[in-house]
Amino acid sequence: MAFPHPQPMTSYWLSAAADLANHRTTESLPTEADVVIIGSGFSGSAAAYFLATQSRTGNVKCPSTVILEARQVCSGATGRNGGHMKPDTYYSAAEAYRNYGPKVADELIQFETQQMFDVKRLVDAERIDCDFEMTRAFDVFTDQQTADSVLQTHEEMKSKGFSFPDDLHVITDPKRAEQISGVRGAKAALSFTAGSVWPYKMVTHLLRRSIEEGVNLQTTTPVQQILGNKADGRWTVKTNRGNIVAKKIIMASNAYTAALFPEFKEKIVPVRGVVCRISVPEGTGKRAPHLNNTYALRFNPEHFDYLISRSDGSIVVGGADRCAVEKQDYWYGNTDDSQLIPETEKYFTRYMQRMFNGWEDSKAHITDIWSGIMGWSSDSMPFVGKLPGKPGIFITAGFTGHGMPRILGCSKALVELVQSDGETIDMNTKNGIPTPYLLTEARLEDKTNNIISYARNVTSNLKSRL
Repeated sequence: MAFPHPQPMTSYWLSAAADLANHRTTESLPTEADVVIIGSGFSGSAAAYFLATQSRTGNVKCPSTVILEARQVCSGATGRNGGHMKPDTYYSAAEAYRNYGPKVADELIQFETQQMFDVKRLVDAERIDCDFEMTRAFDVFTDQQTADSVLQTHEEMKSKGFSFPDDLHVITDPKRAEQISGVRGAKAALSFTAGSVWPYKMVTHLLRRSIEEGVNLQTTTPVQQILGNKADGRWTVKTNRGNIVAKKIIMASNAYTAALFPEFKEKIVPVRGVVCRISVPEGTGKRAPHLNNTYALRFNPEHFDYLISRSDGSIVVGGADRCAVEKQDYWYGNTDDSQLIPETEKYFTRYMQRMFNGWEDSKAHITDIWSGIMGWSSDSMPFVGKLPGKPGIFITAGFTGHGMPRILGCSKALVELVQSDGETIDMNTKNGIPTPYLLTEARLEDKTNNIISYARNVTSNLKSRL
């Protein structure tokens, strides 16, 4: 049976009802605002939501707020990601332990773990129809050397008194790891609480709520320049449709931060990735084998794929970095999400048949495949806080393809900072934002670029296994 070729670059998530896609709350662009938010993805929509609703419930005057979106609503990374809301409860803990010590490593784990439950509470309280599911994540190792290294580090950290979350379950026997995870050739697996979500539906709900509370959303309005030329300290935001004078600006456009603030050149770098949806076609008499969990399939210390299973039996999977890592211009500094990385469609063809037991005869095939532009941070941590030397500019960006279990808390804390005129460090002491996230001069001045070293390590590992 022949299957239709997928239409490239159509994000499956963006197939949801798009009544806000080209929304403009007012026909003309406002000329003044208390706060301008740049970006309408998860960070920007959450910031707008907290500005609007906290002002209403906290007996604080609601600031006049304008959201500027360069394209359509949520058409950037949030509308193109893998829908995976997965805290990193162990894999990055070893690196954080080495770099920052046990206290900060624990901060990082606890923050991401808490985000899972905060998102669930938000979805429940707002009754958001976004297919949110809380489930288990399986990180499965298909390479014995990588599995041995991770398990050894895990035991060493435990022996030194480091406490991993109680729900972290470690499976060291390869036979059990393969049986329980369903991943062919599994050598070991770890599981913990995680979730999945239809990100576009969640964001558009937050935007609707914000608009109800008085927020002004302006799509297809790219910001061209930000000028601090007002004697009263306000900023002029230049767009293709005119200018807005703002007291404060929240920069929530992730990969595109450096385009407006050169301080972030080589600090937050656009990185192109590829995601696809795989499904068993109707009319074949086949049913998709049931998967209860979300996954990361780890092939070596740097190379992995990630996927979620959906209630309709389909799979959304991203990764395939081995297809691009040796050709830097395919991914590093690349902002073109209208093209696929070469070889990725081939890589994902028959993906489930290759990777999972029970899928061999399923006829599962790609229905949608698309690119997205992530904002990778040079030190792998997001930048959250006031921009040093530029009063009134606030940043939440650089989530390095791992924003879903980080963004909600970062946006909430940043809004409180905007409202209080406090200091960046306040987000750690008052809101529990991990210290490595905080936007400081030292981080901006640091010349280390972990993105390039990551790529070199991936290339080296791939070659060593050929």
